[in-house]
Amino acid sequence: MYELKTKETSGSVMEFIESVDHPKKREDAYKLLDIFTETTGYQGKMWGPSIIGFGSYHYKYESGHEGDAPLVGFSPRKAKHSLYFATGDTHREALLKDFGKHTAGKACIYINKISDINEDILRALIKQSIEFLQKKYPSN
Repeated sequence: MYELKTKETSGSVMEFIESVDHPKKREDAYKLLDIFTETTGYQGKMWGPSIIGFGSYHYKYESGHEGDAPLVGFSPRKAKHSLYFATGDTHREALLKDFGKHTAGKACIYINKISDINEDILRALIKQSIEFLQKKYPSN
């Protein structure tokens, strides 16, 4: 049976951020923690060894595969910060036009530093992603 790699853990968010080597990346991680906490209303929790997630939802695919995931999250990776949002949200592209310097994957947005982006649009992306997931996967 398939075992999810990224699960909520009891790890300390603060200890994880303190373990970030680069001082500027660590400072940005604390700023992201504040932005995500204020915007979501959830406290950050560790998901796996390196993702700070906010809130959670339960998904179930047509294939039968199911699990839990954070509504949104981020990880201060060595190269760039990874910002985790909903996969399949078609409204995300419109917000990203004025977001600032970034690259995008299927669910992730990658940024070098917070000063490269528009924080108001980051907050809008967080809200949009949560609304999208809560509509797609309403809680029971």
